[in-house]
Amino acid sequence: MASLDVTDAARRPFTGRRVRFGDLVLQSVAGFAALGALVLVGLIAWKVIQGARLSISTFGISFVWHVAWDPVHNQFGAGSFLFGTVVTSVAALVIATPIAIGIAVFLSELAPRGIRGPVTALVETLAAIPSVVIGLWGLLVLAPLLRDHVDPALHRSLGFVPLFGPASYGSNVFTAIVVLTIMILPIIASISRELFLGVPSELKEGALGLGTTRWEMIRGVVFPYTRGGVAAAMILGFGRAIGEAIAVALVIGGFTGISVNFFNPGNTLASQMAQNYAGLQTAVATSSLLYLGLILLVFSILVNLFAQFIVRRAARRQGLAR
Repeated sequence: MASLDVTDAARRPFTGRRVRFGDLVLQSVAGFAALGALVLVGLIAWKVIQGARLSISTFGISFVWHVAWDPVHNQFGAGSFLFGTVVTSVAALVIATPIAIGIAVFLSELAPRGIRGPVTALVETLAAIPSVVIGLWGLLVLAPLLRDHVDPALHRSLGFVPLFGPASYGSNVFTAIVVLTIMILPIIASISRELFLGVPSELKEGALGLGTTRWEMIRGVVFPYTRGGVAAAMILGFGRAIGEAIAVALVIGGFTGISVNFFNPGNTLASQMAQNYAGLQTAVATSSLLYLGLILLVFSILVNLFAQFIVRRAARRQGLAR
């Protein structure tokens, strides 16, 4: 109880004690930095809303679910791009999460000490590769490989499922899913590894001392202790997948429409903006593209707020809430 009182007092540096110049400077600089981040987000949102105002007044909220995107007749809608964004991001998250957790478990609990450092560095380096490089690799190497070998094999095995229909395009939704999986994999793996390393050793040693196997210890101690943080890591990876533009634009094919077949071309909110901003001729078209940006901005903010909510809720359950 006394430690909590000391902690609370430390968070209120000017309450009940003499004000020091260093404390004043620290709080002022930190406060301005936090305020600056808030103002920056506000300015971005204001500018995007201002640019999208014409499209908002013309199409209203129905813009969100309308599929048409016809600059010739000034008919615009975000439906197909929103569909593509959700499909590619969710599918990439479903594929990347178990692989990333497996990597994190291996590096934190199972890997020999001599290879933990190099493998961890390689995983983190993968996160630092520019998205345009991954996109070009996906277009020149991955897309032909999937088109000639993987897509036909999946169609032969799972063709009865509409998601795996006829495969005839190298640049398609499935290629974009694989590229996004590669991009979010190191994010989830790195965060999960740090969470697994943060589990108190006495909990793990106690479980092993009771006769559990290493897998039972991981399943019964490590996973429950870190599930809130892992969920937040998944959501942050999901947020990265939602906002990725260049890599997806290079490999998804640029098709406007809704198709449940992963092997058909598609599009996302971010890739549509990246592909078409320079070529628009009318004010309504430009405003509609910024309307897509507004939808993407709101989507990304909600995802990050949800991740913070999960982290705080998990911290409260563990008695660590601030």
